[in-house]
Amino acid sequence: MSDAYEREQQNNALLSGLSSKVSALRSVTIDIHDNARDQDTIDHTSEVFSSFSTNLKGSASRLTMMAKQGDTVAVLKVAGICIAAGFLIYIILGWIF
Repeated sequence: MSDAYEREQQNNALLSGLSSKVSALRSVTIDIHDNARDQDTIDHTSEVFSSFSTNLKGSASRLTMMAKQGDTVAVLKVAGICIAAGFLIYIILGWIF
């Protein structure tokens, strides 16, 4: 009877060790999944900034073409809009922070 009790204790100890290893493996798997999801988010953000950069270059080239044509009123309107937007952002960020 004592021999069976000792084997049961060994089985319980091994089962406990196996349970902790499975728990550690689950934790590592979750970390890998979270890291992969974050990497996908970073790749998507990179694509968004690339698209934004392309759109900004196109807008700048159109603005330059407009300025070269001598449309002073339109250039002053765009400059005023940029200054007003910058001032609003400055006020909003100053209010938040």
